[in-house]
Amino acid sequence: MPTDVVEGGPQIETAFRRIRTRIPAPDALSVLEDLAKHEARSMHGQLPVVWDRAKDFQVWDRAGNCWIDFTSTIFVANIGHAHPQVKRAIQQVLDRDLLHSYTFATDIRASYLKRLIEASPSPLEKAFLLSAGTEATECALKLVRLHARAAGKRSGGVIAFEESMHGRTMGAQMLGGTAAQRAWIGYEDPHIHRWLFPYPWSVQQADGTHRFGEETFKQQMDRLRSQGVDVEQDIGGFFLESYLGWSAAFYPSDYVQALVEFARAHQILVVFDEIQGGFGRTGKWFAYQHYGVEPDLVCCGKGMGSSLPLAAVLGRATIMDLPEVGSMSSTHSANPLSCAAGLATLDVMASRNLVAETARKGELLFGGLRELQRRFCERIPYVLGKGLVAALILVDPSTGAPDAGTATRICECAMRKGLLVVHTGRESVKLGPPLTIPDEALVEGVRVLGESIEEAVA
Repeated sequence: MPTDVVEGGPQIETAFRRIRTRIPAPDALSVLEDLAKHEARSMHGQLPVVWDRAKDFQVWDRAGNCWIDFTSTIFVANIGHAHPQVKRAIQQVLDRDLLHSYTFATDIRASYLKRLIEASPSPLEKAFLLSAGTEATECALKLVRLHARAAGKRSGGVIAFEESMHGRTMGAQMLGGTAAQRAWIGYEDPHIHRWLFPYPWSVQQADGTHRFGEETFKQQMDRLRSQGVDVEQDIGGFFLESYLGWSAAFYPSDYVQALVEFARAHQILVVFDEIQGGFGRTGKWFAYQHYGVEPDLVCCGKGMGSSLPLAAVLGRATIMDLPEVGSMSSTHSANPLSCAAGLATLDVMASRNLVAETARKGELLFGGLRELQRRFCERIPYVLGKGLVAALILVDPSTGAPDAGTATRICECAMRKGLLVVHTGRESVKLGPPLTIPDEALVEGVRVLGESIEEAVA
């Protein structure tokens, strides 16, 4: 984001926020300039704050400015930034002088996997550890196609959803995004079929009513068959983000239930991408639990490692064991540092009862957001999400068209006032504070967001 669009404002001082300089702070400009000069611009796009340190739910720069963090660095810091238990666990590994083991066995790898499976709901029986969420997607895609072959299907085709986010590597990006985002690949995989996501605003009928759920699923399946796809022979899996990343939109529950029922009847695997939604973020251990279904495979990442590179595919043992011994591995998979951080994360989640706490705090967050929706009803038709992930969807009140410009201005205003939110570059303002945030800071953050909306639309 260009730094010249951000101007200074009045000084702010509360128990949770402190803004003493214009933003970006003067000493941050050289850092931003160096990044612009030496780093690929694809990494840029968030707000021009140069992080110096982050603790629990707050972020500081070197100038002493302090923000309430509603990003969790894009859903990584579920248990808060720099949690002392995570730091101690990492330090203990450093002191033992074992930083890497590749596929050689370690105690901590065995301990972590055991605890991970114990914490996960049925039928998730085994796991494969990786370094990043996009690797987890690639792994799940491989397992789906191996399973399709083992089941005697003609091909391992998959059904995924437009505008979903499964990662940046080739297979992961083929599953989601938009046609423009996939153009670099040079071709569309004919065995990947992407359906429109059943947004509240995308399934409106001529009479103004909405068709959701089972009916929508059946219509999409009929359309696929009319295109000449033999579902029984050519489809091996469904890939679903448990909620759609950019908008925090959830599927209608009966839609997912119809999909899973169909999959079970036709030897099709169901894969849920929990990279953003897992580990308590939505008030459930995994976000797919809101639908009342059981998956075959689950992709995890981000919040499971509390800052260290850690991702995983979890699934039924019969599926996880399809690859032959030695045929699926990852260089930094299950390294001792990441496993230590993962174990500490599980300990903190349990000791602080963070899943239930997130569900409770979600009621507080969405109560405040719905009040903002009432105040700005012509601009915010939808408040989406569950638990401690949310998105405000912005539209132009005169046309009803998506309004990315106002969303960006809201993000900038909030930054100047001491609140960091996720800048999506689209018509959404996305929110995801650490699950450890105190009620008072959560309420203050929502109040600042309201002030920012008012200022941005003035």
